[in-house]
Amino acid sequence: MNKNRLITLLSDFGLKDVYVGVMKGVITGINSHLAVVDLTHQIPPQNIAAGRFNLMNAYSYFPVGTVHIAVVDPGVGSQRRGIALQIEQGFLVGPDNGLFSGILAQSRVLAAVELTNPNYWRTPTPSTTFHGRDIFAPVGAHLASGVPIEQLGESFDPKTITALAIGDRIPTSSGIVGCIQYIDHFGNLITNIPAAEVQGKTWVVVVSDASTPTLGDRHIESSQTYSARPVGEVVTLIGSHGWVEIAVNGGSAQQALKMDVGSPVEVVVSLEMKG
Repeated sequence: MNKNRLITLLSDFGLKDVYVGVMKGVITGINSHLAVVDLTHQIPPQNIAAGRFNLMNAYSYFPVGTVHIAVVDPGVGSQRRGIALQIEQGFLVGPDNGLFSGILAQSRVLAAVELTNPNYWRTPTPSTTFHGRDIFAPVGAHLASGVPIEQLGESFDPKTITALAIGDRIPTSSGIVGCIQYIDHFGNLITNIPAAEVQGKTWVVVVSDASTPTLGDRHIESSQTYSARPVGEVVTLIGSHGWVEIAVNGGSAQQALKMDVGSPVEVVVSLEMKG
């Protein structure tokens, strides 16, 4: 049965080379009626954590049944599994390297298979360097065309899916300590502290100066918008993605604060509602 589900693509392939176009060629060769949406192909090379963040913050905006093909795969050709997962919102196809762990922290796995059936690959002898073309794109196209996930390979226990460590959130007497989990195109520093931790409260973000290893050097008051502070000043707010974010109005917080992924951040909260 041809369901013609929507497909999304996410990768670190960039747009200079033909890799993305070739994957689309494989997909349309299997079913030319499939619609394909590019989430992004500008994930930094081999940066699984960045791929995880972007995929996690995109999948819920697509129709139920969408097939998300994600390829950030520094372990391509190794013993890492290629997998397809069914969740309530749709399907995930790609390497088992932690890329899907953000979504799986929010969604229950209904079915999990290792992609061991070459009948749904582009070729039974896939390249050891381009599983996006030879395995993930064709598998995703077949899934989107209505092939049952169980036919794609051997089922396995979802509890064995690789998780990616992003950094702990540690409660304190005055709030919570977390870290930067992603830095976007604008240089905004996106923490791993969710909006639920600060909603309805007065809160500030405390970060360390780049020259010192301890927290407590700089207090950044929370705002509703980037423009709540003068141009060039640091601001913290809840981003559209639902995480506490540090930004600079008209600039780059990464450059201004010399912080990177993994840098510690403390949120200090008060139960007082903002007036």
